Amino acid sequence: MKSTLRPSVAALVVSAVALALTACGGSSGGGSADKEITVAFAGAVNAPKEDVATYAVAKDQGFLDAKLKVKTINADGSSAAIQAVTSRSADITAADMGSILAAREKGVPIKAIGGLVQNWPWRIAVKPDSPIKTGADLKGKKIGVISLASGSAPYARAFAKDAGLDGQKDIDLLPVGIGTPAASALNSGKVDALALYTAPYASIENSGTKLRYLPNGAAFQGIRSLTFAAREDTIKKKKEELTLYLRAAYQGLLFSSVQPEGAMRIGFKTFPAMLSGQTVDQRLKGDTKVLTSFVDSATPAQGEPESFSNWGAIGDAEWQKTMAYTRAAGQITKDIPVSEIWDPSLLAGANQFDAAQVIAKAKAYAPA
Repeated sequence: MKSTLRPSVAALVVSAVALALTACGGSSGGGSADKEITVAFAGAVNAPKEDVATYAVAKDQGFLDAKLKVKTINADGSSAAIQAVTSRSADITAADMGSILAAREKGVPIKAIGGLVQNWPWRIAVKPDSPIKTGADLKGKKIGVISLASGSAPYARAFAKDAGLDGQKDIDLLPVGIGTPAASALNSGKVDALALYTAPYASIENSGTKLRYLPNGAAFQGIRSLTFAAREDTIKKKKEELTLYLRAAYQGLLFSSVQPEGAMRIGFKTFPAMLSGQTVDQRLKGDTKVLTSFVDSATPAQGEPESFSNWGAIGDAEWQKTMAYTRAAGQITKDIPVSEIWDPSLLAGANQFDAAQVIAKAKAYAPA
């Protein structure tokens, strides 16, 4: 999810062609779309996370306006996704806030425009019988990260620092990816611990690997992770397009919080490669669990979907906590004025939808 800007835009993999989308509310959308937007997903392949909850569901359920033509591309991590936005290969991405802040400090004209993951999803995991009990026990250990350009690396370093260690010298970071490769690295002893987020852990546990999690310290509470971001000039030139996409994304997320299994079925229909040659029935239970873990990280920790509101908002206290964490992780050297990194001007329009209607639609969903 996070880190520096090393991955090249050449790492991007086009995952979908332009799609003419039907509007919510029954408009026909018979003519060609007159507005376009390209979305970069911060993952080399599509997975049961924001790809499904904010895009696949929005497309399938008609939350995307008929005037909008959408393309999607995949980028190998948040840094690559931000490079795609910077180079105009994409207009918007949901990237890790640490990567967004790091890019801004380096002079990239990018701003956050709407929150997504609001409950800190990163954890350190070990095998149940591991002698590692606390963060201090990680000294001299190997920690598996998704890649050195993902959010794993800065998180692992910040976790070590919070435990009183030197995040640069006292731990070794090894790229292990996610899913089966990460589980294999832990089970074989190639690494002593993993630094992943909740969705990949759910996938690993689905495969039969048991895990024990080290508790995050208080410093990790209130930190923002995946956040929608765009170039400053794109925000001005494509205000309507970005607003329409955010509105659809938040409706898709709300639908997914009510109907995760239905959302996962929609995900398989939109991104059939996620099935990896298996049937929907073979994948549905496990991948729904993975998707649910993502949705839980991106919706309020308290309350039911009927009470969810003010989608995308990020408060001042959250900004300060996030910047403090990003400094501790070594991604930025000083605080960045919030006005330089945050443009919430699209959120009023993004929140103009009937939540009750979305919830009713989710409850009534039945697979075709």
